[in-house]
Amino acid sequence: MQLVHLVLPDCLLLILGWCLRNKLNFTPEFFSGLEKLVYYFLFPALLIKSLMAAPISLAKAGHLFIVCLALSLIGWGLSYAIRWFQTPPALSLNSSSQCAYRFNTYIGLSLAPAVAGADSVSIMAVLVGFTVPIVNIIAVNSMAKQQGNHPFKEILKNPLVISTIVGLFLNFVGIDFPEFVDNTLDKLSRSTIPLGLMCVGAALVLRNGTQQGVLLSWMLTVRLMIMPIVAIILGLIFMLPTTTAQTLVLFAALPTASAAYILAVRMGGDARLVAAIISLSTVIAMVTIPLWLYIARLMFDTPSP
Repeated sequence: MQLVHLVLPDCLLLILGWCLRNKLNFTPEFFSGLEKLVYYFLFPALLIKSLMAAPISLAKAGHLFIVCLALSLIGWGLSYAIRWFQTPPALSLNSSSQCAYRFNTYIGLSLAPAVAGADSVSIMAVLVGFTVPIVNIIAVNSMAKQQGNHPFKEILKNPLVISTIVGLFLNFVGIDFPEFVDNTLDKLSRSTIPLGLMCVGAALVLRNGTQQGVLLSWMLTVRLMIMPIVAIILGLIFMLPTTTAQTLVLFAALPTASAAYILAVRMGGDARLVAAIISLSTVIAMVTIPLWLYIARLMFDTPSP
């Protein structure tokens, strides 16, 4: 019950965002500007501050990068495993496959304190920072036939990638910001999660018919049910510390990133199908995340002496 209560505030912020957009008639332009503010300024500030404070060494960073790479590649492979029992249209499959391995960073960082407070937030920031470039490269490559942009050029311009590099560099060399800069980053960071969650809620499409029912169901199953199991297995294989392993399971249980819809639109994909998967995964995850957090605690809690 305690875990459910931790998820409820995020649910309310999602509902608030949806109501602002659909009931109080806040314009799409308003949320478009708000999304840009969060994506290009607030979220990078949160990443830099969290990564600077993360107790992480070069060796540990390399270890977590391997875990993130394995999780992303397994998710990508599972998304195409639907071909074992169905042959969906290539356009729909390439568009929706990203929904199996991309993740909603706002919800992840918002729920991270439920695992182990600030320590879990730092670990989640590292997982996000490492995985963002990996999943973007995979997703862009999967849809590359529909657009001529070079994926690596797009990745290097990604503000989350840049802020990850900056945050890790400052952490490793031990550089601290002046107090007024640190306080500014702190204030920006505090506004990131609530505004980001409201943007996610505003983007929810609760009525969006699609005839790709099997494909939609498969991507939801991989994203919300199979990926957390993969995270548990990776945590056991790599013998991750308790907090790291539990945070990894939370990370793997997150709903699909709303940015997947933007990529599908920009690259001429099946945007309607992607929007349906994002919306359903966000709603369903509010039920499945507490379940996976509970299982993670059972699997990885250190026994009392």
